[in-house]
Amino acid sequence: MSKVEISNLSMRFGSTDVLRDINLSVREGEFVCILGPSGCGKSTLLNIVGGFIQPSAGTASIDGVPVTRPDPRRIFVFQERGVFPWLTVDENVAFGLFRLSEAEKRDRVTRYVQLVGLAGFENAYPRELSGGMKQRLEVARALAVNPDVLYLDEPFGALDSITRLQMRRELLRIWQAEKKTILFVTHDIEESVQLADRVVIMSARPGRIRRILDIDIAHPRDLSAPRYIQLRDIIFSEIGLAHQV
Repeated sequence: MSKVEISNLSMRFGSTDVLRDINLSVREGEFVCILGPSGCGKSTLLNIVGGFIQPSAGTASIDGVPVTRPDPRRIFVFQERGVFPWLTVDENVAFGLFRLSEAEKRDRVTRYVQLVGLAGFENAYPRELSGGMKQRLEVARALAVNPDVLYLDEPFGALDSITRLQMRRELLRIWQAEKKTILFVTHDIEESVQLADRVVIMSARPGRIRRILDIDIAHPRDLSAPRYIQLRDIIFSEIGLAHQV
């Protein structure tokens, strides 16, 4: 079943074409990475699907309903961590749960704090957490409101390489437990092959879809396996870097 449908979508800012004729269907529960060079319109596409901006042409819809505004059922996780420094871990996760009873809120917070591996840090403030822990906290806060779609815009870009690898594993574990539909923007080829069911490869601006590549490897993925390397090299070739790495 198609969850997210993008049809003939283009975006223009003034005289600059940013996106041109984007067509993409994302299935319920699918993990899709949108990969491309800086400035190709990846984040713009995510913002359109999230309802923050309207396209110049074409449509984006979720469950068959056109996206016209942000919706609390669809949550963003950004590279710049958005946790509130004056709230504890528990208070951050509970922030969007004002419609729940106190008992329901407590259960929901406990579940997601444990899910992202922050048990024991419930009363800690963000300044007391590592970068990776802060990113886990933002994921927990996003999941706690029970969204049906998660938009992640290069969420691990500011982390060091070891923490990025750890966070990829954590995100996969959480996704396999929750089965949310995920649209994940990245310019990291290794990241896309490690995480995604499919990789949408974008051209330089104006961003077009060059190719949609199925990543037909079961999780957890062996980063040294021949098929993994083959898929990675297909992407390198697609973006013109095959003989430069």
